[in-house]
Amino acid sequence: MNIGIIIPAFNEEESIALTLQSLLNQTFLPTQIIVVDDASTDTTSQIVAKICTESPIVQLLQRTEKGAHLPGAKVVQTFNFGLPCLQNNIDIICKFDADLIFPPFYLETMVNQYIQNSQLGMFGGFCYILKNNHWVLENLTNTDHLRGAVKSYRKECFKAIGGLKTAMGWDTADELLARYHGWKVQTDATLHVKHLRPTGAGYKSNAHRLQGSVFYRLRYGWVLTLLASAKLAFKKRSLKRFIDYYSGFLEAKRQKQPYLLSPAEGRWARKYRWKSIFKKIIS
Repeated sequence: MNIGIIIPAFNEEESIALTLQSLLNQTFLPTQIIVVDDASTDTTSQIVAKICTESPIVQLLQRTEKGAHLPGAKVVQTFNFGLPCLQNNIDIICKFDADLIFPPFYLETMVNQYIQNSQLGMFGGFCYILKNNHWVLENLTNTDHLRGAVKSYRKECFKAIGGLKTAMGWDTADELLARYHGWKVQTDATLHVKHLRPTGAGYKSNAHRLQGSVFYRLRYGWVLTLLASAKLAFKKRSLKRFIDYYSGFLEAKRQKQPYLLSPAEGRWARKYRWKSIFKKIIS
């Protein structure tokens, strides 16, 4: 199977070379790696350009549009900028962050899983962060959720879900839609990816409110939103985050922000979430 990787990058001079080197040292090499430089103001593009001269499978694209660097929407816009440049023979589309170090067998394991299961639509490993000189699991979500940093899609699944939503919450909507269309979503706990910059390290209250608005746009309703907000806030031991999340939900509802899912998809998503909750309670 042919792997096409798109890496959105913004001011990643400290990590992009490490990320690319880890991908170029894989036991199963990708067919294509596209780095989309999102108008970086540091030396990201120069570093990637040098690597391009050393490896023909790496390609640099430069996106010069300016805009607010908010979580979610902009990274998908940058990813989408690289999509038309993917070769037609690509079987697996990957969206990887620019601050990751992959274990050398990552892509080989991924390809084997796609080959073994024709219904597998999405696959990925787990992110680990450096804490007290030890690499520990970046425990932000359930273990059955694929982190936005390490997404991969079978091409047919990617087409079925209509690509990625250009909004915060895209990395939840894609999994819900994949499952809605009958595809399997799988994580692999044996794949430890080093995440050099913890998720949300620079996020502020506004970003947390945006996360709350995602619950509305995913058609969760107020009860599921309360539970999801409480869970996320508990992980960070922050009551303020809970207030920010739910305030964001109420604000989105008041503004009647556009949904990310259709009514039918939303009904399915709510049933799926409740089923998962009841399953955990029983177990």
